[in-house]
Amino acid sequence: MDINNIFCVGRNYVKHAHELGNDVPEVPMIFTKPTNAIVYAEDKPIEFPDGQGDIHYEVEVVLYIGRDIEYPVQVDDVVSHIALGIDFTLREVQSQLKDKGHPWLLAKGFKNAALLTECWDFPGEEACGHNDFTLVQNEKIVQQGNIHSLIFDFKSLITYIDHHFGLKKGDIIFTGTPEGVGSIRDQDDFKLYWNQELKGRFTVQI
Repeated sequence: MDINNIFCVGRNYVKHAHELGNDVPEVPMIFTKPTNAIVYAEDKPIEFPDGQGDIHYEVEVVLYIGRDIEYPVQVDDVVSHIALGIDFTLREVQSQLKDKGHPWLLAKGFKNAALLTECWDFPGEEACGHNDFTLVQNEKIVQQGNIHSLIFDFKSLITYIDHHFGLKKGDIIFTGTPEGVGSIRDQDDFKLYWNQELKGRFTVQI
């Protein structure tokens, strides 16, 4: 499935904003990643940078835009597929960039920083709310979330991103991560679940 642009949403769960000591945003915080950062959870090792401090995992629901936006926005018409993803972050690099007032790209856009499972058909926004998504690190649940806890729901995100940047067929949206982010380590084993269904697995290579 072709991907044109990667839009990401920061601090879209209250508890995640609090765990990093950040304010809860009043409007969506949008940043992007280059498509070169995409990697897929295909049950094999994935290489990450060494010597740049902690790399944090942030599991998220990812929307695939299947048609150009029309108004009024109807989420179930615009979104054709869904996936789980991990927004990897060089946390110390990000903190340094924020302190200097610089963009986050170096901390968010490195190679393999945008992990995706394979997409599946979008079941509808209401159905998504009946399913938790989970990240398991070395057989331990480290993150679990549900879209009911989003600060800005799917429609709000789609409308905001389209208004400010334009949103087209083939774009994807990382919709934000719940609390529980933490560091990856060499040889860690990760699994991503939608409800109880395994959607992706990979091991860390640093």
